[in-house]
Amino acid sequence: MTHLRPAPQDGFAAVAAVFLVLILAAFGAFMLSFSNTQQLNSAQDLQGSRAYWAARTGLEWAIPTAQAAPVAACITPMASTPQPIPGFTIVVGCTRQTYTEGIATVTILRLTSTASTAGSAGNVGFVERSVSASLEL
Repeated sequence: MTHLRPAPQDGFAAVAAVFLVLILAAFGAFMLSFSNTQQLNSAQDLQGSRAYWAARTGLEWAIPTAQAAPVAACITPMASTPQPIPGFTIVVGCTRQTYTEGIATVTILRLTSTASTAGSAGNVGFVERSVSASLEL
């Protein structure tokens, strides 16, 4: 009686090793991509916060200016807005509405301050925030 020996399985370990290396490489590429996305999101979040505070600074600058000269504040563009945070442009706008309530005339000023970085919407580094306030005079 002769015993049949199974055929040697040469190369099976090499195929398994290549498969394992490919899986680990794909996992590494995924982790690198995920890390880059997290860093970009963190940077955008920080820039968004900076833009909000820059816009708020513009609004806080505009309120006393508008209270001091309410008619002039909304007829002409507000002059020389502050630039508190480098890299941001602040634009302050004003609209004026007058209402008559009985014998009293009420004037409402709506101030809007917008801070933005250079570029345009859709660019990776572009951030814009806007805040507004209403004043009754």
